[in-house]
Amino acid sequence: MAAYSSGATRVERQISLPFNQAFKIALRNITIRLGRAMITGAGTMLGIAFLMSVFASNLMLVAKGVTPSPEQAQKSAWLVAMSLLVSFVGITNSMLMSVTERYKEIGTFKCLGALDKFIVMMFLIESALLGFFGSLAGAILGLLFVLITNISHIAALNWAAVILDVLGCVVLGTVLSVGAALPPAIRAAKMQAVDAMRTEV
Repeated sequence: MAAYSSGATRVERQISLPFNQAFKIALRNITIRLGRAMITGAGTMLGIAFLMSVFASNLMLVAKGVTPSPEQAQKSAWLVAMSLLVSFVGITNSMLMSVTERYKEIGTFKCLGALDKFIVMMFLIESALLGFFGSLAGAILGLLFVLITNISHIAALNWAAVILDVLGCVVLGTVLSVGAALPPAIRAAKMQAVDAMRTEV
């Protein structure tokens, strides 16, 4: 709790809630808006699934004793970059729509004295959860696709490299989701409580 004055205006209390409370609220928001959450997570999942399939395919080529040509490597890198860009734009769009749908909820938090950093934290935690689980599902899906289509060479696969690629994809997808959620989260935090409460969506 904090109290301060600025000119003729005095704010009696502002609420600085701990991380675990922001986490609970973010988790509740995901369960309440499960359909929207699944759409957002699906964008991340598909992008990471494609990324993991490219990584796993390259490892499978090595297991077969084939070295990818520079042209193939360049094409794979371009496709990966495009898939991540599409995922980033999709997540940003979904989070912007989520902010718009929740203007009054944000206004209520602000009227109760929630700090701007709490609003930002809430949205970023929500996006991180969606990004983590979406990326994990995508990495597993992309890996399974390559394994099923190359089942005869599974034994020769470098599993240590596979695990590192899976972890890298999950981390990348989570960071991508948080980065995409940052602009709408800041926008939500800067909203005036009165404007948010009277907005019709």
